[in-house]
Amino acid sequence: MKDLVRPSRLAPGARVAVVAPSGPVVEERLQAGLDLLRGWDLDPFAAPHVLERHGELGYLAGTDAERAADLQRAWCDPSVDAVICARGGYGAQRVVDLLDWGAMRAAGPKVFLGFSDSTTLHEAFAVRLGLVTLYGPVAAGIDFVKNARAQEHLRATLFAPETVRTLTSTGTALAPGRARGVTLGGCLALLATGYGTPHTRPGARGGLLLLEDVGERPYAVDRALTQLLRTGWLDGVAGIALGSWAQCGPYEELRPVLADRLAGIGVPVVEELGFGHCDGALTVPFGVTAELEADAGTLTLDAPALR
Repeated sequence: MKDLVRPSRLAPGARVAVVAPSGPVVEERLQAGLDLLRGWDLDPFAAPHVLERHGELGYLAGTDAERAADLQRAWCDPSVDAVICARGGYGAQRVVDLLDWGAMRAAGPKVFLGFSDSTTLHEAFAVRLGLVTLYGPVAAGIDFVKNARAQEHLRATLFAPETVRTLTSTGTALAPGRARGVTLGGCLALLATGYGTPHTRPGARGGLLLLEDVGERPYAVDRALTQLLRTGWLDGVAGIALGSWAQCGPYEELRPVLADRLAGIGVPVVEELGFGHCDGALTVPFGVTAELEADAGTLTLDAPALR
């Protein structure tokens, strides 16, 4: 697995498009997120359909065609320096096949930021565009608009990425050791259900896999990990870093599942690295070489996430 192309960091005045490829967006939070971005001396704007809601499927922000058009138009707009998702939820799997990846590739690299359901898009950006992406707080998310730690780490990643090259765990090693590889991953459920679909990698071989999820009971986490094991998707993975498991039951019940499914693979596994659906979530890049030191509980990037 090779390093992907790193987009340029943002500078004051950079134009930022906010899109909603997944679930419907709360207007008050969107406005708060746009205000925060303006406070960072950025020039943000909401794509035309960000506040839409699908007429029959209320869990979608507008129709598939509308959500795909917003993302593609924003990405292909030469004046836009970054595209940020407004929220997660569900729906990215329904739009990823509607995008013109040739046109998006021709538009050149720029920053893409999203998490949770956007895991589908992170995979597609890696496979189709060969591009480093950022997995972190979204523009209309509670963490983005209210949590200072999440804001500060994201801002540093966007403007001064060399200052945030090391993430440190608050937990312990599920399996000891040291490993190097290219970062990839996201939401466990999306990676498991995306296996075998277009615009998705065939496996994690040679990579440092970053995993987290939300709202999945321990047996469901077991099921998704077992799916990845049985399909061979985890064959050759170099190391694994685990983030948050919000609303996945008491951690003392989930931790044995994670240990049972992952500790026996024979690679370093670190828990509680502070990314995902947790308060103060850190921003992690996918597509850069890093070193995972399980005993020290650190993930250190070889180079800043952005150029």
